[in-house]
Amino acid sequence: MQSINILTEDNYSLSAHLFEPEHSNEKLLLINSATGVKQQIYFSFAQFFSEQGFTVMTYDYRGIGQSKPDKMKGFEASMRTWGTRDYKAVTDYIKANFPNHQKFCLGHSVGALILGMNPDSEMFKEFAFVGTQNAFVGNLKFKTKIEAYLGFGIVQPLSTKILGYFPANWFGLGESLPSASAFDWRTLILNKKSTNKLLEKVDDFSRNLTQKVFVIRAEDDVWLTEKGVKSLLQNTYPNLKPTYRIIKTSESEKGEIGHINFFRSYNKKLWNIILKELN
Repeated sequence: MQSINILTEDNYSLSAHLFEPEHSNEKLLLINSATGVKQQIYFSFAQFFSEQGFTVMTYDYRGIGQSKPDKMKGFEASMRTWGTRDYKAVTDYIKANFPNHQKFCLGHSVGALILGMNPDSEMFKEFAFVGTQNAFVGNLKFKTKIEAYLGFGIVQPLSTKILGYFPANWFGLGESLPSASAFDWRTLILNKKSTNKLLEKVDDFSRNLTQKVFVIRAEDDVWLTEKGVKSLLQNTYPNLKPTYRIIKTSESEKGEIGHINFFRSYNKKLWNIILKELN
């Protein structure tokens, strides 16, 4: 594992890690993280794929993990910034350093939603989507719907405006977020257009994507529904060619997968599901 820094076009330094195999299969896998999830969560998964011959890259969006500023209050970064600048800087790095590798991208949660914000997404042979959907509240189950209305309708905007950032960790929602990222998350949940509403605010390349996509969802992920997943593929990425796979909790050695735990080392045997697809 090699630690590297990648400079964006607006001169922000992103923390990234490169996992290079002992014997390369000339394939590269980029991991786009979920909202507020540090790249370290994916290290064991990345190491596993590296051992299978893949070159793997992880990185933190600005405001997250090792790409976090000294002071979060008032720090400017949105999910749109993550897609148009941070993800773009990483794909520029890949194009410059691995021009001949066959390229794949795994988008976890928001990591799949930002693909349409970067024209370089066309360079990937295939995508893997894990735990992602159009998260509009109308697509959610009743209990989660109530939590979403209370959390993102009241608590999130109130706390964000008071503190100048969203203390997501207070609510078990991962790393604290820059305020604009938090309000983009609010848009994803409370606006009926969801991801497409964010794409309206940037150059939108989502309909240019025509690749295969392997779409995984865990049966115990309470924030995900079939309706939300299908909405993303039908309304945001209508030209991708999806294959769907539901992972049952019985397939996990600990009986838990949820929204994040697919990437925990105790679920290592589940990683073969993606490995088999990308091979």
